[in-house]
Amino acid sequence: MDTLAWSCRIKTARRKKRLVKTDRDKQLIKLAKRSRQIDEQLRSMPMVTIDKPYQRGWKRTFVLTGDMKQSRKAKFYEVLLSKINTVAYHHDKSFKRKKRRKCRYVFKEMEQLLQEFTAHKWNANKANLTDEEKSCFIRVETIDSNSRNIKVNYVFSEPWRYTLKVIPHIVTHVKLMDADLKSESLVIANHIKNYDLWPRINLLTRGKSYSWYYRYYERQKYINKLKNKPRYCSKEAYLDL
Repeated sequence: MDTLAWSCRIKTARRKKRLVKTDRDKQLIKLAKRSRQIDEQLRSMPMVTIDKPYQRGWKRTFVLTGDMKQSRKAKFYEVLLSKINTVAYHHDKSFKRKKRRKCRYVFKEMEQLLQEFTAHKWNANKANLTDEEKSCFIRVETIDSNSRNIKVNYVFSEPWRYTLKVIPHIVTHVKLMDADLKSESLVIANHIKNYDLWPRINLLTRGKSYSWYYRYYERQKYINKLKNKPRYCSKEAYLDL
C-alpha cells in the first residue's frame, strides 16, 4: 500500500525519534531563554536604603602608600588605582584562611593582587586606560595546563606604589529581591546542573559545547608566525622568527 497518496502519512520509527529529540531541544532552548530573562530581571532590581546600617565583616582594598601621596604623580596613580583596584571581603580582620599542611591545619594569609587584564580585555580596553597608563603594564605569558595554550596577561609593573588597607564593611543598601523569581531561578539552575544540560544548551544556542574561554587563545602548534608579516619585509625580519 502506497502511503504517499494519503492525506496524513504514518510516522516512521526514525521520524518519531527525531521528533522527540527536536521537541527536547526546543524545551532546552526555552529553558535557557527563561533563565536569562530571570537573571536580567533580578539584576535590574533597585537598591534600597536600610534604616539601621550594620557591619558585615571586613573588606580589604589597595590605597596609595604614604610616600606616594606626597609625590608629584600622586594624582596620576590615584586615577589608575580606581581602574585596577580590587576588594576582598572576609569575616576576620586578619584575612587568614585555614589550610591543611603536613597533616595539620595552619592559617595562611589570603593573597590579593591588583587587577590583571587578559589579551581580550586589553584589546577591548573597557577600563579606558590611556597610553601613559598602559606603559605601566608588562606582558606576561604563561602556559595553561588545561588547554595547553599560551595565556597572555598584562600585569601592573609597579605594585609597590600601593599598600593594602583593612576597613570595616558597613552595609547601608540592600538589593530588592523577588522571592518568586529567585525560587524559579534556583529550580532551573538545579535542573540544568543535576542533568548536566549546559553542554547541550551551549551547542543549541551558541553552536559549541565548550566554554567561550578557549576562543581567544590559539594552540601553540597552530600559530603561524608568518601570518601577519607582509611579503615586502626584509630578510632579517623572517630570520628573527
